[in-house]
Amino acid sequence: MPEGQAAGALVVEVSTARDLDRASRVLENARATIPVWIFDPGATPDAADRWKQKGAAQVLRTITELDELVKADRRSSWCGAQQAETRVSLIGASSAIRRIECEIAQVANHRCNLLIEGATGTGKEVVARKTHEAGNRARGPWVAVNCGAIPEQLLEAELFGHMKGAFTGAVQSRAGKFETANHGTIFLDEIGDMPLATQGRLLRVLQEREIERLGGNERIQLDVRVIAATNVNLAEQVRRGNFRQDLYYRLNVFRIAVPALRDRPEDIPVLATYFLEKNCAMERIPVKGFDSAAMDRLREHKWPGNVRELENCVETSLILSGKRQVVLASDVRIDTAAELTAGPQRELQASGFQPAGNIAVPPEGLDYQRALEEFEKSLLNQALARTRGNKTAAADLLGLKRTTLAAKMRVLEARRPRLVA
Repeated sequence: MPEGQAAGALVVEVSTARDLDRASRVLENARATIPVWIFDPGATPDAADRWKQKGAAQVLRTITELDELVKADRRSSWCGAQQAETRVSLIGASSAIRRIECEIAQVANHRCNLLIEGATGTGKEVVARKTHEAGNRARGPWVAVNCGAIPEQLLEAELFGHMKGAFTGAVQSRAGKFETANHGTIFLDEIGDMPLATQGRLLRVLQEREIERLGGNERIQLDVRVIAATNVNLAEQVRRGNFRQDLYYRLNVFRIAVPALRDRPEDIPVLATYFLEKNCAMERIPVKGFDSAAMDRLREHKWPGNVRELENCVETSLILSGKRQVVLASDVRIDTAAELTAGPQRELQASGFQPAGNIAVPPEGLDYQRALEEFEKSLLNQALARTRGNKTAAADLLGLKRTTLAAKMRVLEARRPRLVA
C-alpha cells in the first residue's frame, strides 16, 4: 500500500533498505503530533520492537492487518460511529484539524449552504473539496469559481450563463457555472469581492433554486450545493455596506472557520513532511527528510502566508538541498514580514519617485502622464504592502472597489510591471 494517511494516522511503508532511514526521519518529525504506523512486510518480531521503541504506534506486516486496523480505528473515531463513513482526512494533527473534520462529517450530507472563513492560504478550498467528496454529492460535478478574478461585467454571465445575442460577443448560448454544477457542488471563492448587483441576483438564485440565463426567459431548476469562502470578515463588510446582509445570512447557514497556520503549529511538521515527500514524488527522486535544525526553523516561523507559503518554502528547500538526502536549515529560505513590507518601498525609492506631498516640477519639466501613473502606482504599492498583498483590504484602504483596484493593477502592470501583487 502506498504511503499516506489512513484514518487518523500517518502510514509509512518500508520495502527497501533506503526506506529505513526515511521512516526513521518521519517518526522523529511526526510522532509527537500524529500516530505513525509502519507497514513493513519483512519485519521480524525484534524489528517490530525496535520500531515501537522509536515511537511507532503500530507495526503491520500484511495488507489485511492494515485494512482491519483502519476499519477499527474508524469505528472508534472520536467523531462517532454514525459519522465514520463520511469522515475525511486533512493533512494535520492539531485539534483544529480534527474539529474541521468533524464539522465536515456533520454537514457533508446536508443540502444547506456552507460558509468557510479563513485567511489567504489556509486551505479553504481544500476544506470545501473535502466536504463535497465526503457527502452524497461526491459523484456529482465539482465547479470552482474565483469571484475576485472575473471582471465585474462578465461575472453574471459566467455564473448564470447567457443566450445568443444577450450582449456584444455572445455569438452562441452558453450554460453558466451553476448549470454546470447541477446535482453537485459549486464553490464560490472570494465571495466578499462579488459586486453588489451580482449579490442580489445570487440571493434570488439561492432562494428560488432556479436561474435564468442572461437574455433568456426560461427558468432552469437547480439542485446544487453552494459552498462560499472568504478571506475577509463578511460581517464587517455588511456593516460597511459592501455586502448584502440578507445574502450573508443566506450563505452563513453552517460555518467552518479555518485557523491560520501560526495558531496550529503542531501541524507544521506533518505538513512539511507531506509537501516534501509529495514534491520528491513529482520530481521522481528518492524521498528526502528534514534534519532537526531545519524542522526547528520551520516551526519558529509565523507563516503569514499560511499553508501556501509553507508549501512554497518546502519546494524551494528541496531545490536548494541538491543531491543531499537531508534538507538542512541552510536550505530553508524564509521571507520575513519586514522584507515583504519593505520590498515595495525600496522599489519606489530606487525609481526616484517621492510621495505625493514631495512632488516638485523640475526646471526641465516632466512627463505629466507618467507622473500620474507613478503616483497611482505608489498608492497601490503602499496599500498592498500595508495589507501584505490582500487586494480586498488594499481596496478598502483606498476607498475603491476590489475589481477597480484589480483593473488599475492590470493596466499599470502592462505598462511598467512593478506592482507587488
